[in-house]
Amino acid sequence: MILETKRLFLRRWTQEDFADLAEMLQDPEVMYAYEHDFSDDDVRAWLNRQLARYEKDGFGLFAAVRKEDGVVVGQAGITWQDPEGEPVLEIGYHLKRRYWHMGYAAEAALGCRDYAFSALNAPEVFSIIKSDNFASQKVAECMGMRKRKEFTVTYYAGEMLHYLYGVSRQEANN
Repeated sequence: MILETKRLFLRRWTQEDFADLAEMLQDPEVMYAYEHDFSDDDVRAWLNRQLARYEKDGFGLFAAVRKEDGVVVGQAGITWQDPEGEPVLEIGYHLKRRYWHMGYAAEAALGCRDYAFSALNAPEVFSIIKSDNFASQKVAECMGMRKRKEFTVTYYAGEMLHYLYGVSRQEANN
């Protein structure tokens, strides 16, 4: 276990978690921001990227597991991202669609924010959010983040407007 919140614990993904990860990544509604249909090979590449991040950085995206029954409800974690050539620690999350609107995203994201500040000694953290992803913007605001800038990201389907939300440790403690 990497961290725990009131209802969840976050742990590293393993190869045995492929089906849980695929359920999210292959759901077009969950992954609409990417505008890409994820194949099994794409899911394996995503999983292997997390495993490599654990080895290199000591963190990445983690399985978000409900404490009460051990069910994987989604993923959340911290990764290095590079919006416009500026490396930042990003808090990211995806939930299986059936667990939307239950507060899990905000709970996991807040846990990741606090983990980044305490365990990683990060001075600030960010979330990169597609401009029309209002639910994720609300989660960022729940973490105390504010929109810092706008920029374009190129994914599978082309260029898309994104916002960089961020919060410093000092802002989070106020």
